Amino acid sequence: MSKTIIVSNRLPVKITEKDGEYVLNPSEGGLATGLGSIYRQGYNIWIGWPGVDVNEAAQGQIKQQLGTMNLMPVYLTQDEINNYYEGFSNEVLWPVFHYMSVYARYEQVYWDYYYQVNTKFRDAVLEVAEPGDVIWIHDYQLLLLPGMIRAAAPDVAIGYFQHIPFPSFELFRLIPWRVELLEGMLGADLLGFHTFDDSHHFLNAVTRLLPLNANANVVTVNDRAVVAETFPMGIDNNKFELLSQDPEVIKQVESLRENFQGTHMVLSIDRLDYSKGIIQRLQAFELFLQLYPEYIEKVVLYMIVVPSRDSVAQYKELRDAIDMLAGGINARFRTLNWHPINYFYRSFPVETLSALYSFADVGLVTPMRDGMNLVSKEYVASRKDSNGVLILSEMAGASKELIDALIVNPNNIGAIARAIHEALNMPEGEQRRRMKQMQQIVSKFNISHWVKLFMARLQEVKQLQQSMLARRMSLEMQVHVRKSYKDAKERAIFLDYDGTLVGFQTNIDLASPDQDLIQLLSELTADPLNRVVMVSGRKYQTLEEWLGHLKLDLIAEHGAFHKKHGEEWQQLPGLTDQWKADIAPILETFTDRTPGSFIEEKSFSLVWHYRKAEAGLGELRANELMNTLRYFAADKGLQLLPGDKVIEVKNVEINKGKATLSWLQNKHYDFTLAIGDDHTDEDIFKALPHDAVTIKVGSQLSAARFYLRNHREVRAFLKSLILV
Repeated sequence: MSKTIIVSNRLPVKITEKDGEYVLNPSEGGLATGLGSIYRQGYNIWIGWPGVDVNEAAQGQIKQQLGTMNLMPVYLTQDEINNYYEGFSNEVLWPVFHYMSVYARYEQVYWDYYYQVNTKFRDAVLEVAEPGDVIWIHDYQLLLLPGMIRAAAPDVAIGYFQHIPFPSFELFRLIPWRVELLEGMLGADLLGFHTFDDSHHFLNAVTRLLPLNANANVVTVNDRAVVAETFPMGIDNNKFELLSQDPEVIKQVESLRENFQGTHMVLSIDRLDYSKGIIQRLQAFELFLQLYPEYIEKVVLYMIVVPSRDSVAQYKELRDAIDMLAGGINARFRTLNWHPINYFYRSFPVETLSALYSFADVGLVTPMRDGMNLVSKEYVASRKDSNGVLILSEMAGASKELIDALIVNPNNIGAIARAIHEALNMPEGEQRRRMKQMQQIVSKFNISHWVKLFMARLQEVKQLQQSMLARRMSLEMQVHVRKSYKDAKERAIFLDYDGTLVGFQTNIDLASPDQDLIQLLSELTADPLNRVVMVSGRKYQTLEEWLGHLKLDLIAEHGAFHKKHGEEWQQLPGLTDQWKADIAPILETFTDRTPGSFIEEKSFSLVWHYRKAEAGLGELRANELMNTLRYFAADKGLQLLPGDKVIEVKNVEINKGKATLSWLQNKHYDFTLAIGDDHTDEDIFKALPHDAVTIKVGSQLSAARFYLRNHREVRAFLKSLILV
């Protein structure tokens, strides 16, 4: 029976040591709550580090205890914690992914341990994983794990979710091990991100750094469709709604009301981190008191900073800076009965947080960069009277959903100060209108909705992969085709050249046939039952020079010229090239605007190549060029053919499909094969009878019945026919 295996850096459990005894308590975290519906059921399991350095003698006993909770520990040594977790995860990935690359330290030893610990997690997963299982991996500490598991267990379904932002390509490329990280991530079938921007950045990094293409949000990796999708994470909204009615919470709210009577509270809750914008928030509050002195003694900033990694130098410096700034503001503005900032450097129980969420007039959440930020959603869920105002940074993932908050740029302290003023003066009706809209979103897109959505999409991706595999030319299908080939008395074989028999070259003149290809074509044409036709977009002079000495029929320039073996070249009658005078200047303009692009002239077509242009720029200009040429093409009876890094303009009468049908006229073959990789080859696939064996190179949508991955697979397939 298949099961679900959740893998994260930390287990959802708190282990405390007292006099050599270890006590286990389930964690209260949002992720633990959301995934509880999965890992606590049946044979499902959650794998992770228990969070403490457990001495060897106790490891077996703790593993057993955790097993009763469907949890499985991965024990880490102190060195591994220092280098994999504190080192690579938090001193390379965290700063770069949060756009603070100045803090990153690219130490080789960090990477070595990161690889080692990901291997440790892989071994733990493989210990319990079986074919058909679903594995859901969480977060940046385990980026290599999907690829490691995929290599060892190709049949499992693997999902990965990134809980922090994914940076733009320009930042991600700074990491020396960027390719290995992407390859590791692409071991997953489904990659989830909080926002569209994050998934877009990931796909951009993949297509810029790896020899892979993305079609919309799908990357094909070795015949496997890998999907990058947006899944904004929610909270357990019921928990916070119910907490606000808890007697203990109500009691604490009363106490707050007594302490802060007549004073508005602005609430700020964060973990100590440079990505949270705490310094800028304090500066903004100071500016607010300067700009609006009438609020002195009438408003208080209640600021909680939860301790985190304060042994690390930059975190310690940040803590000192916060202490100094908060102290300075209090010293400057305080009065006998009033401190503007109530600052706490500690964590609080969830009941106290709920009371603060319920009581505070304004929730101030202004991180410099945040994957989602659940504090903003917790504040919204806790407002049982649907009043209060949320001020939210546009750099938090939550800002894409909670659009009724007051959205600010966290670097703009003037805008934050004005937003505090607007929030404190917002009419009650407006507060309720905004808060109700946000509460509907927080309620609908809650944590269990997020889990359900992700798991359902993962199943859909596995079905998509199955349908693609059905079209791939399997070994069994190749055996069937070889049998048909062997039994046939007359065979027609149509082959495209570029991308089908030879690989893609940046320089178009470097694609001349190698000795292996000449040998392959010679052997294929030596069989008297075979008529082999090369159908190419190349100039007829080039085909003559490269392949004229072989026993091939040649169709050049998509059908404008053709030649039977041993005869002279024939031109398709009625063609004109008068239109070139109008089109060439347009292509020249685009060539001038696009470094690396160039124009190739054929007898009855013009080709604009952008294979040497900068990635992204070439595609942008190609789209512009297509839009510009559409009007002219319709007017002059021309056809536009977008191909692999090319746009070709040619007479509408020229068509590989028509040329193929013309060649087949009045002839009967009991075996027909066509292989091509381009948009232009689709015309051949459509023109041939249904029982023809049509093969597309590459797995894009096609009229062909089957596909092979690349020109190497095509050559291997053709060799297997010769050996029949």
